[in-house]
Amino acid sequence: METEQYLDMFLDESREHLQIINDNILQLEKEPEDISIVNEIFRSAHTLKGMSATMGFEDIASLTHKMENVLDLIRNHQLTVNSEIIDSIIVGIEYLEEMVQSISEGNDGKKDVTTLLSRLEQIEKGEVAATTETIIIPDQQVNTVDVEKLDLDEFQLTILKQAKEQGFEPYQISVELSDECILKGARAYMVFEALESHGEIIQTTPTVEEIEDGNFGQSFQLTLLTGDSSNTIKEIIEKVSEVKEADIQLLSKTLGSVESEKESIKKDNEAVDIQPAVVKKEENSKNKSEKRTSSSRTIRVNLEKIDDLLNLFEEVVIDRSRLEVISETIDDIDLKETVEHMSRVSSDMQSLILAMRMVPIEQVFNRFPRMIRGLSKDLNKQISLEIIGADTELDRTVIDEIGDPLVHLIRNSVDHGIEIPEERRKHGKPEEGKLVLRAFHSGNHVFIEIEDDGAGINRDKVQSKAIENGLITEQEAELLTDDQIAAFIMSSGFSTADKVSDISGRGVGLDVVKSKIESLGGQVSIETNAGQGSIFSIQLPLTLSIIATLLVSVQKETYAVPLSSIIETVVLPKNKIMLAHGKEVMDFRGKVIPIVSLASIFNVPAMEKKPDQQNYAIVVVKKGEKLTGLIVDAFIGQKEVVLKSLGNYLGEVFAISGATILGDGEVALIIDPNALVK
Repeated sequence: METEQYLDMFLDESREHLQIINDNILQLEKEPEDISIVNEIFRSAHTLKGMSATMGFEDIASLTHKMENVLDLIRNHQLTVNSEIIDSIIVGIEYLEEMVQSISEGNDGKKDVTTLLSRLEQIEKGEVAATTETIIIPDQQVNTVDVEKLDLDEFQLTILKQAKEQGFEPYQISVELSDECILKGARAYMVFEALESHGEIIQTTPTVEEIEDGNFGQSFQLTLLTGDSSNTIKEIIEKVSEVKEADIQLLSKTLGSVESEKESIKKDNEAVDIQPAVVKKEENSKNKSEKRTSSSRTIRVNLEKIDDLLNLFEEVVIDRSRLEVISETIDDIDLKETVEHMSRVSSDMQSLILAMRMVPIEQVFNRFPRMIRGLSKDLNKQISLEIIGADTELDRTVIDEIGDPLVHLIRNSVDHGIEIPEERRKHGKPEEGKLVLRAFHSGNHVFIEIEDDGAGINRDKVQSKAIENGLITEQEAELLTDDQIAAFIMSSGFSTADKVSDISGRGVGLDVVKSKIESLGGQVSIETNAGQGSIFSIQLPLTLSIIATLLVSVQKETYAVPLSSIIETVVLPKNKIMLAHGKEVMDFRGKVIPIVSLASIFNVPAMEKKPDQQNYAIVVVKKGEKLTGLIVDAFIGQKEVVLKSLGNYLGEVFAISGATILGDGEVALIIDPNALVK
């Protein structure tokens, strides 16, 4: 079988299933009794095993097979979840990620997994050391029903077994209709239709034809395969009117018995006769199953195709702007209406195309809880991780590149920032260190912050090393703030690893992080407070190719300011300008903010005769909580523009993020307000 053509699909799906396992494994450690979490992990491991075996990646297949065996024992209540199992599966995830990454780089994906396979086999056989506290639980005492009484043929039994291997549960359901029900066949059909959207009905008694014709008493039976809980099944049937009662039984794993979960479904809200612990567990399962059944239908599209589509649409936007200019000069009502309609439709198309490229940063953040858990154990530290803003969306191309820099910064904070428990106690801190991973939008940028409550960056050590390396002189160092000194740890080749201090090794490799972020069009800044912690802040562009802007004029030039960064536009009398520390400022809603002139920043040539201005046109922009006023000559109006790079010839220009072609053919520069906020 030729598998090369399926390689991209295999890699994409493998990463998805590894992410599902990763997301659920730490949740399982917190809720070891929740079998629905085990089922989620089992399904992904089982699918990954099948795919890798088909593609010929035997090391992946053998490892997932052993992981699957352990998970199956947990599902069958023959093993309980413990730290040994969690640790082994986490190591397995790391190995699998390495092998998938190796395959994506064109290698064979082979890895020596014999040690881990042996470890998993010991767990499977119950031969692990007593310290792991592995417990084998006897089968629960349950009411049983002989499967032969269900009248399933050999084919149906095979389906039943295969479905169980994939994590689906078989229910035997008896539905009783009310005595007043007249159209019994129609009610039964409604039950079938509702249940089939949540699973597969493999057998009915009497036959489907007899039930739909109404040739039965007031009750009928069916066997259903589903990933949902009995509570969910109950609610589904309950929505069908004239159902009097339902008896739901879950078939056991051995196919020799069933765990009786009889639940009476009464329209008069009678109590359900089940144990409270089961209720809690099934409600959790219900939430997860509802997420699965409500997932949307999707197809995979190569990112390059979306890029090509976006490039073509950029040309449409430029032509749209040109048509809008033409329609204003030609007094034709039909032309104006057509252009207005095209503008509305193209705006909706634009939103859809851009949304296809945007993905939540959660895809990157999800790997860090597992990493923090491992580092805490390795370093004998107690660390809690708080993730804020995981739903913040970022361009897919940036998402793919930002993972490694974040890993480096987080490891840095955990290893060199947060102190050991004994050290924290000495300084009056709680033993558990805190690491906050935060993402948020500001203007047309995304900010990612890694904040720790550790020792901070030792100014004296960094300053001494910077002077030693010739980066600054002693006189210059005295004029710099703690944050400016701390920034030197990201200089090329900068390291204090040879010194025993709070920041030993803190600068190793951070120059690589800085280079990577800057290659993405972003920048890194550091805030530090000795003894209290540090914040590494990464600013990244959304890389949206089409943005909403406010066009402004400065002398004869036209500039575009992204609307997402603008707080307000102000017309300010000249006599309201004030001075603070020799700099121009203004009073904006009771707050003093700095103002800067775009004409002076960009050295815009002055017109020969410019009338004396009595008022200033000011655009108030923001970066986080900081505000700055930009002085311009006039406001032109709002416009959606195509963001084009300045190219390699011009390179990076201060406070300019790109350029655009306006409807009249004029080129306007797009301002980066974040660079101008003081």
